[in-house]
Amino acid sequence: MTDLLSTRLDALINANAAPTLAGIRRGIEKESLRITPAGTLAQTPHPRALGSALTHPYLTTDYSEALLEFITPASDRLETPLAFLDQLHRYVYQHIGEERLWVNSMPCVMGPDDEIPLAYYGSSNVGRMKYIYRMGLGYRYGRRMQTIAGIHYNMSFPDTFWTLHQAQEGNTQPLQAFISARYFDLTRNFQRYSWLLIYLFGASPAVCKSFLAGRQHDLAEHFSHTLTRPHATSLRMSDLGYQNNAQSDLAISYNNLSDYVSTLTRAIKTEAPEYARLGVQDEAGEYRQLNSNILQIENEYYSSIRPKRTIESGERPTQALSRRGVEYVEIRALDLNPFEPLGINQEQIRFLDMFATYCLLRESPLLEACDLSASKNNIRQVVYQGRDTDTRLCDWGKKVSVHDWGSSILARMQPIAELFDRTHGGNDYSQSLAAQQGKLDTPDATPSAQILDQLTSGSQSFFQFAMAQAEQHRAHFLSTPLAPEQDAMLAQAATDSLKDQAEVEAGDTKPFAEYLADYFRD
Repeated sequence: MTDLLSTRLDALINANAAPTLAGIRRGIEKESLRITPAGTLAQTPHPRALGSALTHPYLTTDYSEALLEFITPASDRLETPLAFLDQLHRYVYQHIGEERLWVNSMPCVMGPDDEIPLAYYGSSNVGRMKYIYRMGLGYRYGRRMQTIAGIHYNMSFPDTFWTLHQAQEGNTQPLQAFISARYFDLTRNFQRYSWLLIYLFGASPAVCKSFLAGRQHDLAEHFSHTLTRPHATSLRMSDLGYQNNAQSDLAISYNNLSDYVSTLTRAIKTEAPEYARLGVQDEAGEYRQLNSNILQIENEYYSSIRPKRTIESGERPTQALSRRGVEYVEIRALDLNPFEPLGINQEQIRFLDMFATYCLLRESPLLEACDLSASKNNIRQVVYQGRDTDTRLCDWGKKVSVHDWGSSILARMQPIAELFDRTHGGNDYSQSLAAQQGKLDTPDATPSAQILDQLTSGSQSFFQFAMAQAEQHRAHFLSTPLAPEQDAMLAQAATDSLKDQAEVEAGDTKPFAEYLADYFRD
């Protein structure tokens, strides 16, 4: 019997769909902590030479003033995101003096929470809102938890692909409604199968002991001041990281756009007793958080994938989705690879293209509560013991090993690799797929295993390993200065962003409380 994935792939291949895939747009958002030469968290403000963190299109901050975020524009050229990311890193290193960029997802060395400076965005209403939101996250989850860094991979299929695919499906909805529905099919399957990405690319198998000081955990000290588990892959994706227990009871639906928006909106409008006790403002009237609801805003919901739509000024993400539908997906399950200067490489990007396409094209039943529970448990298993590839996961009620289930998925992706190879020429996609099978067959080839091998063979702590990698990457980026035209472009972007921030601040007339009420008004 022919299954839905094979049927859809055959239809695309027979229709010569390869050219439509050339229009896939990709963008990368990469976070990295600024650190001192001694390896401690930088206490300096966001460097003025990098422009305004509020308005710069490519260089901003995430949670902390020390947590840089690099943003590439979306491009349909396969190599452009990494090339632009490389330029941003070279520019940053020219302007941060003796500071370095921490190369791992899990931070170190960490002191008390009050030594982690919140990102500051100026005096405008929107700048204050961003600052207070981060203040609230600190109260709710602790500041240390917010300094974990990752890579977000943004991807969208072009309208030429969607038009062809819709015709092949015999679907007569308006095109945007079809696109949104199919992106939600993709996101559901991503949640079912993202454990495989964590196995293949997880690069946070160990953490500095200081990060978990005063917290309960199930890790053991295997190296000096280093906590890990022997077969761990990505502690960032554990309950130590972004998958925070405070949100474990949230039932956000990915079954369709309407349900997703309504369940997310309900969480933003429903008061949480523990946050109400904290209070929105302190005795002096200073804000502690934006509100006392389960989520302050949509971005507080930590998910491994998000359906997204570019927002307009003053618009909430859920409003943008409701009004104009899904534009792209943001894949958020990726650790920084400390062996790669950019934290990610082209082979990985090719695999992400194929994996997203696999999730799109195979059957995607609605996710029930039991399915979500099984997916979360699979991820937990892979996070803590995935490189024991005999570990058994739950596949629709059947128990199957990491190796066998992963190999089955990769085998079904082979025609997708061939389709992308037709699109771009050569066999790079097929080679990327083969490399991932190699990691399943030989767990020692995974980034997580390579990190633990470095710690073991070099008798290093996590901190010593990460500092050595940070020094190598710094030397790499400083060794080749930017071309004059690239430097001038980024310098002008910084200057323009400072001017833009000043204009935003000068144009504010509303009291902050009124601005906040307007923002949350339907």
